[in-house]
Amino acid sequence: MPLRRALDASDNAIVLTDSDKRVVYVNGGFTRLFGYEPDEVLGKLLSDVLLGPYANPDLLTNIRADVLTQGQTQGQFHTDTLLYGKTGQPRWVSLVINASKEDAGGPGGSISILTDITLTKMHEVLQTRVLEGMVNELPLPELMTLACREVERIAPEVTATILAVDAQGLLHPLAAPSLPATISRALDGQPIGPKAGSCGTAAFRNAPVVVTDIASDPLWDGYRDLFADSGMRACWSSPIRDHRGQPIGTFAFYFREPRAPDALHQRLVEVCLHLCALAIERDSTHQRIHQLAFFDVLTGLPNRALFRSSAERALADLQKKGRPGALLFVDLDRFKQVNDTQGHAAGDVLLSEVAKRLTQGLRARDLIARLSGDEFVLLLSECTTEQAVQSAHRVLHDIAQPLDILGQTHVPHASIGIAMFPNDGDTIDTLLRHADQAMHQAKSDHRHSMQLFSAEMNRRVQERASLERALQQALAERSLTLHYQPQVLSSSPGTLHGVEALARWNHPQWGMVPPSQFIPVAEDAGLIHELTLWLLDEACRQLAAWRSAGHDVPCVAVNLSGRSFHRPEFAQEISDALERHGLRTSDVLLEITESVMMDARPVTLQNIKALHHKDFKLSLDDFGTGYSSLSYLHRLPISELKLDMAFVQDLTTSATARALTVSVLSIAHSLGMVVVAEGVETTGQQQWLQAHGCPVMQGYLFGKPLPPDEIEAWL
Repeated sequence: MPLRRALDASDNAIVLTDSDKRVVYVNGGFTRLFGYEPDEVLGKLLSDVLLGPYANPDLLTNIRADVLTQGQTQGQFHTDTLLYGKTGQPRWVSLVINASKEDAGGPGGSISILTDITLTKMHEVLQTRVLEGMVNELPLPELMTLACREVERIAPEVTATILAVDAQGLLHPLAAPSLPATISRALDGQPIGPKAGSCGTAAFRNAPVVVTDIASDPLWDGYRDLFADSGMRACWSSPIRDHRGQPIGTFAFYFREPRAPDALHQRLVEVCLHLCALAIERDSTHQRIHQLAFFDVLTGLPNRALFRSSAERALADLQKKGRPGALLFVDLDRFKQVNDTQGHAAGDVLLSEVAKRLTQGLRARDLIARLSGDEFVLLLSECTTEQAVQSAHRVLHDIAQPLDILGQTHVPHASIGIAMFPNDGDTIDTLLRHADQAMHQAKSDHRHSMQLFSAEMNRRVQERASLERALQQALAERSLTLHYQPQVLSSSPGTLHGVEALARWNHPQWGMVPPSQFIPVAEDAGLIHELTLWLLDEACRQLAAWRSAGHDVPCVAVNLSGRSFHRPEFAQEISDALERHGLRTSDVLLEITESVMMDARPVTLQNIKALHHKDFKLSLDDFGTGYSSLSYLHRLPISELKLDMAFVQDLTTSATARALTVSVLSIAHSLGMVVVAEGVETTGQQQWLQAHGCPVMQGYLFGKPLPPDEIEAWL
């Protein structure tokens, strides 16, 4: 059941077909992505359901060549392609198909994973390429042509054009790569006006114009003949506005049949209008540079730098007048869950909407800013404690109104910390620190609430700071220790596959400090990389010592912090640790979490690439506990999956858990990955895993985490 819920909660579509290539299972993500209920697709060929007018005509041929004809070798196919939902809505998806033989526990046909990358195409590809073109000083026509071609690649049914509008209200073509050049020449110098086609009228009105039938719409009376041979039947044009809101160009979508734009087209235009405005205005960029330096790009709110300077002036004014003020630190609850389950585009929608809601209730003398991530701050001038509490409750109420995020209803919530001026601090830094502490207390006590700063709260913060200092000292003195938990082969439970290294801290005064307490402190305090390097070095040293003493330990698994992957030198530091102790890459298994898989930072990807190049083996820890593992599984060089103990516990009691676990084992097998089942505690679980080909097991049934000398006794 946990695995089924994870599969259904995922926004990735997962489809299983039988040996006749007909659908036998789809998850909830398939319904949300394409609109089809399971009974509408079960028993059908997936190609009959999802292919549409602009789908790749060679897609089926390529799939058959790579997967369906390689059943003996369990082939794999991966591509980005255009598919269609129930309503005819086009979707760009990342498609991964793995053959799944019946004798391996699979359905006998294939297992397909489809990930919606439409927004990624728009934001990461379109925006990145246009901005890179601007940085590289591409001429404006080339830059706009690049934008049009990218749009047409994302939405093949569209013909895109961009026109500039000069100060005299005359049109000048910038890009129309798919229209005849004669049309662009004829439009050059034409005036905007109330009946100047879609584009000239949109610029004149400074508003979008949708013409669903060029042949009959009176706006096109003067331009119909010009486009007669082009095959264009409809046109949607939107004004490109400068920072003052004045039209400086138009961005148009032409269609080859009478129709209106759909939601995908609207999102494309939203992205492109901003990029086109930036490009057209780049000759007068000084004001835009100021905007980027002092305002948040996503929400348009002041950033930390502008807020600090404005707040310092506001506090000085309150001090002079002898008036109180309040600083509200607002942090969204479970924002990471929105990013993980619905994607970062959904997170951006939420942040933008929250920014609007926070701004609506402000007075002219109040200040607002987005500090970073999902953190916002309000400085309320001439505000008493009672008024601050009332304002905080109003903010919580406003934020908690339902909103639509990419077709799904979401009810956002926040936690708020309040620090009062001057009682809780007379500088902006002190107020921010104390309001932040109060906000974290609100999250700890009860989410969706507010908390006033108190001296007791500050005392607890100081205790945490003491723990941080003690951990820093323990790392410096190398007084932490490692315990090791055996991992055994299913085929021979007495044979060691390897051990997992786990950090332990025995403090002289506090006793054993659990990892659940000191690991988060290390994360927050910036000590996690130092802890990771110590753990890696100590595990390597111990493995080398065991081998020198004649103990046969095949390899040691080491957990790596996701933050360490943000350091360009991390891959080399790992290699250096092995070299110091005379070990090979096959001697150490590097365990990463799902957060590393989802991290799109170039430095993270470069570290993973470097580790893969050096032949290190990567293991994905706690597989199945998040919602996005499957969508990233094919993108990174993962050689091992650690099946979370939550799934193992249900194996002997739940037929559904057993069936879904068989599918996971089949996926791993088809990808050439080893599966390590964690948390094996009963012989029933052991026997089931053995019978279904799970190669490695780990759990208290075989041994708890032990210090090195007890591992030697275990051996």
